[in-house]
Amino acid sequence: MPSTTPATRNAGAAPSPSVNSLSQPLLARLLAQAGPWRLAVSAGPLGVRIVDAGVETRGSIAAGLAIAEICMGGLGRVQLRHGSDRSESGPDGGWPTRVEVSSGAPVLACLASQYAGWSLAASKEETGGKKFFALGSGPARALAGKEPLFAELGYRDRIADDANADANANGGACLVLEVDRAPPEAVVAKILRDCGLRPEQLTLILTPTASLAGTTQVVGRVLEVALHKAHVLGFALDRIVEGSAAAPLPPPGADAGEAMGRTNDAILYGGTVHLTVDTGDDAARALALALPSIGSRDYGRPFAEVFREYDHDFYRIDPALFAPAEVWVSNLASGRTWHAGALNMALLRGQWLQEA
Repeated sequence: MPSTTPATRNAGAAPSPSVNSLSQPLLARLLAQAGPWRLAVSAGPLGVRIVDAGVETRGSIAAGLAIAEICMGGLGRVQLRHGSDRSESGPDGGWPTRVEVSSGAPVLACLASQYAGWSLAASKEETGGKKFFALGSGPARALAGKEPLFAELGYRDRIADDANADANANGGACLVLEVDRAPPEAVVAKILRDCGLRPEQLTLILTPTASLAGTTQVVGRVLEVALHKAHVLGFALDRIVEGSAAAPLPPPGADAGEAMGRTNDAILYGGTVHLTVDTGDDAARALALALPSIGSRDYGRPFAEVFREYDHDFYRIDPALFAPAEVWVSNLASGRTWHAGALNMALLRGQWLQEA
């Protein structure tokens, strides 16, 4: 495949959108629905806003869908769909609900915003107790630009430098943390410093995986998983024009480990992705064949089992496993479409469903 090229350097192209500015109306909606969606909003370390979507609160699937759209920087749509055909051979694979995702700017939405790529940690000495680690996702990543990925994308975001700006205006930013406790002051200070923000400009959303909102927003990364795999494969990202995807939504696991297994399985064995590209047919066909998870040596077992086998070390798992189950790639240049992979709903039903 051709090597990766920047996503935002096309000659004569319009200026890249600001994922932080576009996400602010979505954040305002989330805050307005805090009561009905069972969220808790409070002041956190250094005065930043904390939105608890499942730590001390119940949270909701509706909140998870909204948080997933915030994570995509206002450049994606995420919705819940109830299956009309509940048979195992039907289009919904015998599972009643699924998360559907689409974007007309999938590279920016998924890789420059949604991808959980910002590593944030604090030692026991810094926290005064238990060490802290989290991966940050969402539009504030594009302000800090700490990951090498942003240099490859050729994208950095900027927000208005206005003394009167707050988190409800263009001067605000949002970061989502998949954690079960609020970040310590040392981590909050790092986020503010690296993003160039004042405390009143930053909102942190906490989404434990073993919660309704947490499970939903992770399954809502099904398109992002495909984009990240395409990046790993070296496909020219500026050739990806549109993207849509879906994955079944399981109930949250009883604990963080089970929840992590379920959300990964939903994508690896139940995720479907359709990418529209503009490239040569050979490159489009190669992408379709290489993308699905079925090509991994670790395919075929529940993710939690694989994780245990490798002593809970993500880096020992075959990277090819982190991919959707089924892929279509359509090429605008020729009008042709290629399909590869397949759903494995039997594995998911075996893990999630207790027959009456």
